[in-house]
Amino acid sequence: AGVSTAVLLFTRGAKTERIWFYDMAHDGFSLDDKRQPTAENDIPDILLCWRQRQDAAFAAARQARLEALQAQAAPLKAERLRLQGESHRLTFESAIAPEDGEGEAARAALGAAQKTLADLQAEIAPLQAEIDRLGRQFWVTKAQVKANKYDLSASRYRQVAQDEAFYESPQVTMARLLELEQVMKAEIQGIEELLK
Repeated sequence: AGVSTAVLLFTRGAKTERIWFYDMAHDGFSLDDKRQPTAENDIPDILLCWRQRQDAAFAAARQARLEALQAQAAPLKAERLRLQGESHRLTFESAIAPEDGEGEAARAALGAAQKTLADLQAEIAPLQAEIDRLGRQFWVTKAQVKANKYDLSASRYRQVAQDEAFYESPQVTMARLLELEQVMKAEIQGIEELLK
């Protein structure tokens, strides 16, 4: 089931100053009734991180790898944003383009842009998967937990960087609406001419 489960481990006689979290997303099986094995499995990483949780060199190596992956993914994500804008523009142009050769050229350009975008997303996906995995383990101080009324939900403390989303500027949207209105007006006039 897709219901979240928390596992708490306590050390007898120890004083709690920091709490180690691992926000597991995959257990190696699908979430349907069949529970088929899948390639996504966080359990080996959990065991590795648990054994090394007190090792500063291990944490530093993971942080360095995380930063290297983020630096590698950043230009790809910037290019993805650019391609999303290009794809939006071409989608609009192909929607209002006539059925003749000019329209075919716009639709071909849109198809090429969408393929390039899909290829780029396929290149980003493994980098993002590793970035997500490296960010699953983290420490939280006792003061942070106390400030959150002892809520031990990992999502409350895990900091996840969101990718920048593509949004069309309002000026471009308004210009496209005006252009679309002109196209619709011309279509309606053409229909009126046919009805005469």
